[in-house]
Amino acid sequence: MSFNYNRVTLAGNLTRDPQVRFFANERAVADFGLAINRRFKTPDGQQKEETTFVDVEAWGRTAELVGQYLTKGSPCFIEGRLRLDSWDDKKTGEKRSKLKVVADSVQFLSTRGDRAPGAEGAPAAEGGEAAARPAPARPAPAPAGDDEPPF
Repeated sequence: MSFNYNRVTLAGNLTRDPQVRFFANERAVADFGLAINRRFKTPDGQQKEETTFVDVEAWGRTAELVGQYLTKGSPCFIEGRLRLDSWDDKKTGEKRSKLKVVADSVQFLSTRGDRAPGAEGAPAAEGGEAAARPAPARPAPAPAGDDEPPF
């Protein structure tokens, strides 16, 4: 019996601005880097931090939204799969390879202070389709002296 499962979930900050390219068929691809930090204590009680850098690729509408909304330092949550790219080095002729994440969905994570003035919520890009996820609506404050609930 053969069982294969290739799924990745990562949360981190962009290491550089996304590079978006468009192909002749108007399909977009965005390449960007993600830094994921891990904090831990050593056996002697000392705090340490290690950072893992991952290359990410997004396609279609997801790529367009990543290019539009994310910049270096932006936090995001990515779900996708691993892909191994292999090629021959033109200078040395040696086989080269690189492991990267192909994003199926990208959720833009930001705190209220990180958003542009007037922004309602952080958009999300999933599976090549755009989905805006606005912040939950807040009821209007009740006028002073009014004992009736606002609904």
